[in-house]
Amino acid sequence: MKNVTVTLPEEVAAWLRVRAAEDGRSVSRWLAELLEGMRRGEIEYDLAMERLLARKPRRLNWVDGRWPTREESHDRTGLR
Repeated sequence: MKNVTVTLPEEVAAWLRVRAAEDGRSVSRWLAELLEGMRRGEIEYDLAMERLLARKPRRLNWVDGRWPTREESHDRTGLR
């Protein structure tokens, strides 16, 4: 573990102490878990974006030799 000094406004520090105590954690543990969750979220977002960008674009199927209408393209029969 690495120690880090953080300077906060007094009202924020007081809120943080109360919040950490409510959760049964130290301020240090509370902040560490919060930041680790943010870090994990960024990693998951980056991986999801890489997967999305690696996909090949799909062509729309033509309907009876014509492009589908807007209504046909956006039809969500399962949601109605």
